[in-house]
Amino acid sequence: MPDDATRIQTAHGELTLREIAEMLPSTGDLMASIGTSWWKCAHAARGGNWELAAYFARRTRGLLRKLAVLRPKYAGDVASYESERIAAVLAACDGEDTAAFETAYAAAVGSANELHAKWGKPYIRWTLPEEPPTDLDLSRGGRAR
Repeated sequence: MPDDATRIQTAHGELTLREIAEMLPSTGDLMASIGTSWWKCAHAARGGNWELAAYFARRTRGLLRKLAVLRPKYAGDVASYESERIAAVLAACDGEDTAAFETAYAAAVGSANELHAKWGKPYIRWTLPEEPPTDLDLSRGGRAR
């Protein structure tokens, strides 16, 4: 039975597996969400809100895992990045260790940019925006600075 013949019932009608697959996020969509989470992770840590920094590091990890499922060619690199880079950022968050965080975060950004080059996209070089995001209170305990 071809994919188009298999229909899935939703609350609003039926969709084919192909229609569902075409609605999945693209690599670019996932990477934009990853970049936003990663940016907020750094600024939350710099604001002393370690719980929020860890939340955004875990969110980044979860989005990367989705990328590995949707684009299996990246799965090995994603797994290595998670164990070598995301784990170090999370450990620094758990220890509320600013120096360790800055070191781990910088290494993770460098590795991400190396992976972009490895996969034929050397023109994608991520940098941390200097200004923190304005949509969240990133300070310790969620208190205004």
